[in-house]
Amino acid sequence: RERRYRFAYTVRIENQGRETVQLQGRHWIITNADGRVDEVRGAGVVGAQPTLPPGEGFEYTSGCELETPRGTMQGSYQMIVAGSGERFDADIAAFDLAQPLTLN
Repeated sequence: RERRYRFAYTVRIENQGRETVQLQGRHWIITNADGRVDEVRGAGVVGAQPTLPPGEGFEYTSGCELETPRGTMQGSYQMIVAGSGERFDADIAAFDLAQPLTLN
């Protein structure tokens, strides 16, 4: 009735590089089926700023709310290399958010 649709998503981050890195922040671009775009920026993910040695990973589950039964999310994680302090963005490819039976 309130036109609120809640979605959960799980992300696994893996360090496939040669140096230890730390996730510092996130930037999400969330688009609903009507084309409305919301951006979310913040420190870490789910209250954590994980440090990932080479070959290690971190998995978390979070969620978002839309006013439509479908939408997309994409964005980036802001990372820092432990030894050098070099910063870089790790892009997150777009993925769909869809309530069951709304795609066909």
